[in-house]
Amino acid sequence: MKVHLSVAVLVVILGLTVSLSLIEWFIVLLLCALVISAELMNSAIEDLADVVRDHDQMNYQATKDARDLAAGGVLVLALTSAIIGFLIFMPKLLNIFLG
Repeated sequence: MKVHLSVAVLVVILGLTVSLSLIEWFIVLLLCALVISAELMNSAIEDLADVVRDHDQMNYQATKDARDLAAGGVLVLALTSAIIGFLIFMPKLLNIFLG
């Protein structure tokens, strides 16, 4: 979660630096919110898995699939967001550095 929040702050700073358009801001902020929301849901699933595991006296492996699927969902969203962010920011950065 700390990594995603840190990246979101850096993306906002970079967005201010390269002067994103209104639609680009909408996309960037929406993706940041989605990734952070997915991370929060992943944390909730992990906490719930811990409660179920402890209540039913299961081992860690019994809840591993649920944890892995939730983490995989965050990973897919984060990677997709990074690709979209690259497509938004790269032309602007190339224009700044290459003129």
